[in-house]
Amino acid sequence: MEYFIFTAFAFLLTFFIILLTQKTKSKNLNLPPGPPGWPVVGNLFQVAGSGKQFFEYIRDLKPKYGSIFTLKMGARTMIVITSADLAYEALITKGQIFATRPKENPTKTIFSCNQFTVNAASYGPVWRSLRKNMVQNMLSSSRLKEFRNCRELAMDKMIERIRMDAEANNNVVWVLKNARFAVFWILVAMCFGVEMEEKMVETVDQTMKEVLVVLNPRVDDYLPMLSLFVGYKQRKRVKEVRKRQIETLVPLIEKRRKAVQNPGSDKTAASFSYLDTLFDVKVEGRKSGPTNPELVTLCSEFLNGGTDTTATALEWAIGRLIENPSIQDKMYEEIKKVVGDKKVDENDMEKMPYLNAVVKELLRKHPPTYFTLTHTVTEPVKLGEYDIPMDANVEFFTHGISHDPNIWSDPDKFDPDRFISGREDADITGVKGVKMMPFGVGRRICPGLGMATVHVNLMLARMVQEFEWFAYPKDSKVDFSEKLQFTVVMKNPLRAKVKPRV
Repeated sequence: MEYFIFTAFAFLLTFFIILLTQKTKSKNLNLPPGPPGWPVVGNLFQVAGSGKQFFEYIRDLKPKYGSIFTLKMGARTMIVITSADLAYEALITKGQIFATRPKENPTKTIFSCNQFTVNAASYGPVWRSLRKNMVQNMLSSSRLKEFRNCRELAMDKMIERIRMDAEANNNVVWVLKNARFAVFWILVAMCFGVEMEEKMVETVDQTMKEVLVVLNPRVDDYLPMLSLFVGYKQRKRVKEVRKRQIETLVPLIEKRRKAVQNPGSDKTAASFSYLDTLFDVKVEGRKSGPTNPELVTLCSEFLNGGTDTTATALEWAIGRLIENPSIQDKMYEEIKKVVGDKKVDENDMEKMPYLNAVVKELLRKHPPTYFTLTHTVTEPVKLGEYDIPMDANVEFFTHGISHDPNIWSDPDKFDPDRFISGREDADITGVKGVKMMPFGVGRRICPGLGMATVHVNLMLARMVQEFEWFAYPKDSKVDFSEKLQFTVVMKNPLRAKVKPRV
């Protein structure tokens, strides 16, 4: 009884402290407008009880509140930016101020080793060291070329799996499953320097999926005081998944360490891997290299960051090609013209303007995630006419920008010709201006942009070269409704009918 009274008192005290603090802060700030909320919880339960996914809720608010608005999400202030001009001002003009990340909740820090990753690290020496290592030693164009044979082998595996899937199911295949396996296989080989058996690849993949699922947002992420009441089972689950993640990856890490220390001891080991760059990576302020748990975290970031984004893009791409047979035909004609009867490879990509236009339109119409990773500011700053406080989560709504009718003609139409004709164009890096930002822009732009575009172009070209794609069931319409997982995926996973090219 005494414990109950104490807990209730603590809850009420916290309630009033938060209420008083929020009111005091907001009095002196000119925050962007937003929907009215409730005391303490703000708009949290309005969002949760809307029956809509978060990106749908934001999409519905955009016409009313425009290019920038505020949501009070429990203890968090969330500022949502939906316009290209403000995104450019924040991430390019004032890029250094907007380049950091908010402090993570305790659940996420278990997996990020206290934000010891490229994506999660605060703007500072840890981030600079890890990002420099990843970009220069792994994702440079010269380094990516070293894994060309790995990609070619993965493409062959993907095509074979699609053929087997089709033969077993009356020419009907699961698009996402086959694409996801191929790209994950590439990344595992790049990360650990080994070509694993398919069963082991699937085991690692399943572990990575469990990590992503357990990191899904929950109400106590926004109201930390509730973690005392609702977080026990979740914390237990988090520890179990983290333990399994470490148990799965550490043996691979140690196997690679042994191969590096004893060259020639493992005849199956590749000459280079991302892991090699991490064993002794120099991080400012640290005397030693990463621990095994930190290596698990860094390897997981590499695997997760490049898998679902690419595989999801391919599922949307095949859906659009089924919906638009003329686009599929034009792609195939270009491939035949450029490569003839040989297998298309990445050296052919620059000779295929129509393929590149299709992929660019794909990234405009279906950015892998509808928001960039959350930003926050290193100091209080103005954006437009509004105040951005240091404790605010700043969210950039990439889908809203790439569908803005003020900068795109007929934005809801899937039209690669907009890029071929010169009628419209966009620099996806944002350096020349923001019109679409599927990988973010500025200092925190996704370091894997180059690798991702190589994978999407190559995999889509091989899929179209080898197969003609049709709707399943016959004469049905592709369902383009969306749902949010780690990326925005098709609500109903795409099954398609394939016909091998003659």
